[in-house]
Amino acid sequence: MDAQPTAPESRLPPILCTAGRWLRTLAIGLWSFWICGALWFAPLPRPIAAASLMLFVCAGMILARRYGWKPLPVLLGAVTMIWMLAVRPSNDRIWTPDQSRLPRIAFDPGSVAIAGIRDCTYRSVGDYDVRLFDRTIPLESVESVWFVLEPFSEWEGAAHTFLSFGFRDGTYLAVSVEVRKEVGEAFSPIAGIYRSYELAYVIGSERDLIGLRATHRKDQVYLYRLQATPEQARALFGDMLERAQRLGVRPEFYNTLTSTCTTNIVAHVRRIWPGRIPRSLAVLFPGYADRLANDIGLIGDEGAFDAQRARHRIDERARAAEGAQDFSAAIRAGL
Repeated sequence: MDAQPTAPESRLPPILCTAGRWLRTLAIGLWSFWICGALWFAPLPRPIAAASLMLFVCAGMILARRYGWKPLPVLLGAVTMIWMLAVRPSNDRIWTPDQSRLPRIAFDPGSVAIAGIRDCTYRSVGDYDVRLFDRTIPLESVESVWFVLEPFSEWEGAAHTFLSFGFRDGTYLAVSVEVRKEVGEAFSPIAGIYRSYELAYVIGSERDLIGLRATHRKDQVYLYRLQATPEQARALFGDMLERAQRLGVRPEFYNTLTSTCTTNIVAHVRRIWPGRIPRSLAVLFPGYADRLANDIGLIGDEGAFDAQRARHRIDERARAAEGAQDFSAAIRAGL
């Protein structure tokens, strides 16, 4: 009788075979965990999402008990493909009033027309009057760009970031990359991994976007001028508006790991200044973004960073200037 051929795995040292089995088990476990999260956070009524999750877990247990681990990658792949094809971004949902309209942007030679610039009047975080206005901006009037940081958690790494652009006439417009929330929806960073939110570029007045965070959310707010030439500021402004224009036609999902406020800002800056921002975990943990920007020379004054940060904190000034016509000038006093 001919000898049975030796399985390729058996030719490896035992320690490598054991390590391979552990890595394979770990990969299947992590993939299974990810699928469970995708089913739980799927945009379905909660009972249907729970039933889908239970069905997936039961099917996996039956297959594993009867056939071992080998059919599980097929099951995981099938569920992943179904989920990827079923969950698509949309601009047609019941949005919160402050995000019900995306800005509409039209470029002309030398200028850009923006319709739907937000300038809400707030009585509280959830009680406000929505006001929108239109503006045509000569691109040559863009002179400066400012970086805004809003820590919103006791953990230092959590924060929201956005940019504000200064014009020759002394006015400013902020551009904030945000989750576009539906009515009754709250943000969860875990849900943000699973295509739970669409992405929005909010274009608004500083009195709205900074005032909301400083006065009504009671968060700390820091404002830094970027070390950018007017030409670089104009290029960055145009690049962000082009992305906002595309989102009005082709919606995209927010993603907690790959498409956030800070990762999108970094992508815009890297297109304008290739190689300017290095790879850094501060991009994923935006609470450290101003320290990174200081280290690479994008922002900064003389002196230690902690002292600089204290000088650039503006939330108290923003609260004092609430409703003022010279809001942007007031929050920059002393910077």
